[in-house]
Amino acid sequence: MKRILLKLSGESLMGNSAYGLDADALAYYVGEIKKVVDKKIQVGIVVGGGNIFRGVQGASKGFDRIQGDYMGMLATTINSIAIQSELTEIGVKAKLLSGLPIERVAEAMSSKQAIEYLEAGYVVIIAGGSGNPFFTTDTAAVLRALEIKADVILKGTRVDGVYDKDPEKFSDAVKFNTISYDEAIEKNLRIMDQTAFTLCKENNLPIIVFNVNKENNLKQLVEGEKIGTIVK
Repeated sequence: MKRILLKLSGESLMGNSAYGLDADALAYYVGEIKKVVDKKIQVGIVVGGGNIFRGVQGASKGFDRIQGDYMGMLATTINSIAIQSELTEIGVKAKLLSGLPIERVAEAMSSKQAIEYLEAGYVVIIAGGSGNPFFTTDTAAVLRALEIKADVILKGTRVDGVYDKDPEKFSDAVKFNTISYDEAIEKNLRIMDQTAFTLCKENNLPIIVFNVNKENNLKQLVEGEKIGTIVK
């Protein structure tokens, strides 16, 4: 792997909190990213916003879908700023781009500019989802991976791959080492939404689903170890 797109959920940044950002969780993920950067791997990052926006939703009666999606995009931006700040704090160069124009906070997402930054040694964090409502951050992650010409999407989760059913609920859950996009859709495994899968399939972009909470997993993955589940 030369260039990766790391997809993190917003919830991963909550730590043990009900919502919001946890300083220890943020420091952990940024530390894991630094290990990959130190291996001279070019890293793009897309992070969700569920840790922030779901907290807002919990105190409300819900929102119009379009308004809600824009609020979610803003939540991803908050998380992305936090990651950029923490990376900078530990000496890793990072640039923040966004699909949703926020001029004073982030540069507008541009495939050409993102690739130039990656090749110059910056971690590129891409906030704002796709910049449009009705698209998930999973779909946005695939779109950004294609735009930066990533070799693979690494989807960090709290389990060590893809199973036929929830391994946290069923002790007899069976793990897949490799699975096709079509099979994942047919089995309704909900790794990513169907739009994201379709984009990956049409562009031959593999996804590796792995446990990002296990220390050094990310580094070992880019070193070629067989960790998690490959979806291709």
